[in-house]
Amino acid sequence: MSTPPVGRPRPTAAELEALPLAPPAATGLAEVVRRRYLLGMLVRNTIKSRYQGTVLGWVWSYLQPAIRFCMFYFLFQVMIGRGAGMENFAIHLFAGMVIVHFFTETFNGGTQSLVQNRSLITKLPVPREMFPVARMLVAAWHTVPMIVILLVPCLFLGWRPDLVGVAAALLGFTLAAALGLALGLLFSVGNVFMRDISKIAQTLTQFVTFSVPMMYPFTLVQERFGEPIASYYLLNPMAEAVLLIQRGFWTGTTSDPDATAAVHLPDHLFTRGLIMTGISLVLLVLAQRVFSRLEARVPERL
Repeated sequence: MSTPPVGRPRPTAAELEALPLAPPAATGLAEVVRRRYLLGMLVRNTIKSRYQGTVLGWVWSYLQPAIRFCMFYFLFQVMIGRGAGMENFAIHLFAGMVIVHFFTETFNGGTQSLVQNRSLITKLPVPREMFPVARMLVAAWHTVPMIVILLVPCLFLGWRPDLVGVAAALLGFTLAAALGLALGLLFSVGNVFMRDISKIAQTLTQFVTFSVPMMYPFTLVQERFGEPIASYYLLNPMAEAVLLIQRGFWTGTTSDPDATAAVHLPDHLFTRGLIMTGISLVLLVLAQRVFSRLEARVPERL
């Protein structure tokens, strides 16, 4: 404790008790943006720790999605002909994998972020929302190589970016980011009080893979279950995000993109996407408020 300047008396205990208490660090997503330098350091350290001790390092972020794409292409399109009757089914599948990977890594990583960074949380006065946000940015960093791997066969098949397709893909990623971060905030603070929450999050993300039109087209849902069930199916925001990114990449690789979109994509795709994104943003605001109410108890529980 530093000594007071010469000539100034040391404050008494009563005077110290009368001073207003201030939180050790401001909270909120806006504060995270304001401290973006610390956020960048946290993201870089998280990425470095993932590849620490490996020979290829960041090359694995390109190698793994490339191998995954080749495996799914061989299995679904060559071996079992799952894409029969659909052009470039492997692109349809991998486009969905990209957005699902981004969402699940954001959700699962955000859920575990507070527990995994307990040493920093108990020692540094930083907004604790920074840790789920950092995991979302790490997920985005790992998604970029997957997009590059996706673009290579798309360009080879004659895909050219169009304004509507780019808008669809951006809307899909915005939807997945807002929803993943909202759930990451809620589940991260819940995981501090009950560690079973992380297992629940992992179980929920397993359902995401099979509850979106990725390994099967949306038209299959319509044909098997009819229009009422298909409309309920589209209430899943991640199904909407997958359809949006497929509109951005897959339809442009087919011989007739407009006909492909008319047959395999639902009507009012953008309208539903905007509504789902708006709902996800509202959920993000509510999740941040819940997080702010509980985050003061986080250090003592860690």
